[in-house]
Amino acid sequence: MPTTRLVVIPTYNEKENVEAIIRKVFSLGARFDVLIIDDGSPDGTAAIVKALQGELGSRLHLMERAGKQGLGTAYIAGFRWGLAHGYGQICEMDADFSHNPDDLIRLSEACDKGADVAVGSRYITGVNVVNWPMKRVLMSYYGSAYVRKVLRLKVRDMTAGFKCYTRRALEAIDFDRISMKGYGFQIEMKYTAIKLGFRVVEIPIIFVDRKLGSTKMSGGIFREALWGVLKLRFRSIRAKEVVSDKL
Repeated sequence: MPTTRLVVIPTYNEKENVEAIIRKVFSLGARFDVLIIDDGSPDGTAAIVKALQGELGSRLHLMERAGKQGLGTAYIAGFRWGLAHGYGQICEMDADFSHNPDDLIRLSEACDKGADVAVGSRYITGVNVVNWPMKRVLMSYYGSAYVRKVLRLKVRDMTAGFKCYTRRALEAIDFDRISMKGYGFQIEMKYTAIKLGFRVVEIPIIFVDRKLGSTKMSGGIFREALWGVLKLRFRSIRAKEVVSDKL
């Protein structure tokens, strides 16, 4: 039976991008369904998705939440939904085209070939970032180096938010123990998967900064990741007791 794939895309004020990103994912050679998780965007993002559902049908899903609740909680809600609906692979990506949807196929293929988590990596073959100010490039690159040193890991892009998970990897992670809500969530999920013995591989991508809309990065998000990593270093990681053998 072919693997069923879901792409989880959190949104907040993404009216300029949401229709284009959905249509692009649906145009790929491999089938990916899409779940948009909108945190009460006042710009009408959810209304655009609802209108598209009438055209695109059952492959497009929408979860509406009341107000901004954090990137991590959005992805966890999407992971829970995807597992409940039987998907074999669940991917995560941004709505703003900083992640190239074409790369979803390479991430999925890496999982087909034995990876449990495939990471779209900006730093596995140098620094592959376009249109970022140098300050942000340095903060991201050396931030990942800091995480690798503290957590004693080999993954070069620890803050990457473009990933594909197998069902069995997500089923083993206790989402109730994932505490970080901002970009630190990406670190915590990778660290947890590695500590549980899952195979995490990096696939080189080119990251292009958004052209439309505004970034959601803030100083508070950065500080959460900085201090959260230190706490992770001394936390015990255990799998959920019940793990399905579905692939």
